[in-house]
Amino acid sequence: MISEEKYLPIGTVVLLKGAEKRVMITGFCATELKESDETKTWDYSGCIYPEGFLNSDQICLFDHSQIVRIDHMGLIDDEEKKFKRELDDLVKNN
Repeated sequence: MISEEKYLPIGTVVLLKGAEKRVMITGFCATELKESDETKTWDYSGCIYPEGFLNSDQICLFDHSQIVRIDHMGLIDDEEKKFKRELDDLVKNN
């Protein structure tokens, strides 16, 4: 079952809709500048798992709704919980 919590911890390994390779979450709220000078903010940035970050052309941007399976949950500790609260507040206020 996919977590209803929007922001999964860094290090979480997921499979996305239509993908063959898994992705490890490396960041949140990544913004992409489109050719039309519009921006798109994605829920997550990630890298292919298990290869990791090899070059900037291989950054994966995706939304929570694209996740079909969680294979490994990243570390959840007090620091991560505090950050998650701050991130949720920031996103709600923007």
